[in-house]
Amino acid sequence: MDGLLSDLEVIRKDFPILGRTVANDLPLVYLDSANTSQKPQVVIDAMVDHLENHNANIARAMHTLGAESTEAFEAARDKVAAFLNAPSRDEVIFTKNATEALNLVARTFPLGPGDRVVITEMEHHSNIVPWQLACERSGASLSWFGLTDDGQLDLSNIDSLLVPGVKVVALTWVSNMLGTINPVAEIARRAHEIGAVVVLDASQAAPQLPVDVQAVGADFVAFTGHKVVGPTGIGVLWGRTEALDALPPFLGGGEMIATVSMEKSTWAPIPHKFEAGTPPIVEAVGLGAAVEYLSHVGLDRIHAHEQAITRYLLDGLASVGGVSVLGPLDASLRGGAVSFELAGVHPHDVAQLLDSRGIAVRAGHHCAKPAHKRFGVQSTTRASSYLYTTPAEIDALIDGLEYTKSYFKVS
Repeated sequence: MDGLLSDLEVIRKDFPILGRTVANDLPLVYLDSANTSQKPQVVIDAMVDHLENHNANIARAMHTLGAESTEAFEAARDKVAAFLNAPSRDEVIFTKNATEALNLVARTFPLGPGDRVVITEMEHHSNIVPWQLACERSGASLSWFGLTDDGQLDLSNIDSLLVPGVKVVALTWVSNMLGTINPVAEIARRAHEIGAVVVLDASQAAPQLPVDVQAVGADFVAFTGHKVVGPTGIGVLWGRTEALDALPPFLGGGEMIATVSMEKSTWAPIPHKFEAGTPPIVEAVGLGAAVEYLSHVGLDRIHAHEQAITRYLLDGLASVGGVSVLGPLDASLRGGAVSFELAGVHPHDVAQLLDSRGIAVRAGHHCAKPAHKRFGVQSTTRASSYLYTTPAEIDALIDGLEYTKSYFKVS
């Protein structure tokens, strides 16, 4: 199959969990990577080594372990900066996840009455709720791009949405529900023409696309570690130096200060201004190992693999009667997350029956309730592939759906 990773079986051996069995002693078929990705041994080893040999707090302890821990933490920042092609390592802020990164911007960005924020109808709740709260606090107004029937952004009214007075345009690069890859560079260009800043949620993009923050033209980019074969509890906010410098601190405490007196405090320069308290040290080490691993495999190769396996998945779903896919049917327009309905069967039942056959998918609204409402559905089943997904696993899913149909006597 054109586009599949030529060393796919070698790559799979890097992920120890893929060799286990689950329900009824069946081999695991993991199709929930848009929820969280599995971890290669190199990430596990990096975290274990740090805990076993270098564990100490950073930037505080004046001893060997403290120096080693600080060096490992800051080396992870360097690796993430290289992964993003960031102009400066100081533009990389560690957070606990993408949600916190997006909240950091929404909480600190200056808005007032008469200002406008533009989002999209396909956003994850993490890029909706923070802006709703920001508008409630400030008196700004919220508007959004709608969706076309095939799950793409409806840009037909871009001229009336992106007008003077819009201060922020916040959108997802790749939809976690519809799989849609958005034209973010063009939207960023249009937003900058009216003086708006652009905030990108790259949680689904960073795992499967080359993310070049200089080329895409955004002002802030957020992603999370656990979707890029890294650990949970670590996320990233990248921001242009001048954009980060213009924001006040998000949290107060240790490390983010320059000076503290009883009367007044002053702030450390970025990135430390936004990293109050003890950070997720070992998680950052794991994230550094993860992005290094993905860079070694090659994001261009991973993207080609994702598109090939997604095309195979879409063809397989089309062969199952009663399946309706939400989002673009052209694999070149989408990422690896594919949400679908099976007529006559609740998504939770679909997921449970598949799990009994060792197949892991997600069922629910995927933290994208407005997008589900747009298409008139409460919830969907979502299968999501990644660099370790094989055609045989897609075949197992299709067989599992046929089994589900027969179990529920769906014609």
